[in-house]
Amino acid sequence: MPLTAQQEELCSQNTTDFSDLKAVTVNCSLKRNPDESHTRLLISVAEEIMRKSGVSVESIHAMAHQIVPGIYPDMTEHGWDRDDWPKLWPVIEGADILILATPIWLGEESSVCRILIERLYAMSGMLNAKGQSLYYGKVGGTVVTGNEDGVKHCAMTTLYALQHLGYTIPPQADCGWIGEAGPGPSYGDEGEGGPIGFDNDFTQRNTTIMTWNLMHLARILKDAGGYSNHGNNREAWKAGCRFSYENPDYRA
Repeated sequence: MPLTAQQEELCSQNTTDFSDLKAVTVNCSLKRNPDESHTRLLISVAEEIMRKSGVSVESIHAMAHQIVPGIYPDMTEHGWDRDDWPKLWPVIEGADILILATPIWLGEESSVCRILIERLYAMSGMLNAKGQSLYYGKVGGTVVTGNEDGVKHCAMTTLYALQHLGYTIPPQADCGWIGEAGPGPSYGDEGEGGPIGFDNDFTQRNTTIMTWNLMHLARILKDAGGYSNHGNNREAWKAGCRFSYENPDYRA
């Protein structure tokens, strides 16, 4: 999806060097073919802003892979014949910016999005060199689309999950588009005046603000070397884990 004139101007006027930042977007559409995904169209706006600003961007269409349910790093070790998560993990681990994108179904994020969050959680026992969650120093945002209400609710649950894992959430780190209540066109469907939603100023503004805030905060954290580990070093914190119980927060 092409950027608006204002979005192009913001990119051209940028003076901050983002060239060493990496971003990954994960589209949790239920469509197996990414070309059929309405959510993909809105993600592409954020991706294009980042690329034009020097950020290296990779895209993952979750349904193009077999990411099975589970809370372990490799579910083939727990009864599944195939699990693509281990080969996708290095891309997510190496990214400074993560954007989760989901359609709304029955007022909630997609089932694929929940699986993705659970697989992120599966890696939460991994620590960085400072003894912190591996997600410390990384930033997260979310893109939501649908033709009924639910954008803020889905953003709330996905962003809560990311911050709980250790991602840092900048201001206004969500954006989305919804149509009228009831059956109707989805984002990007053809309408009388062109693709539905492309001219929605609210959606374009929030997508732009989210993307720039993600880049700015990622820049700040990278320059600072992440967070100080004073008070948040999990290796130094002897949690009350019971030997006879498996604590999901301490899988390492």
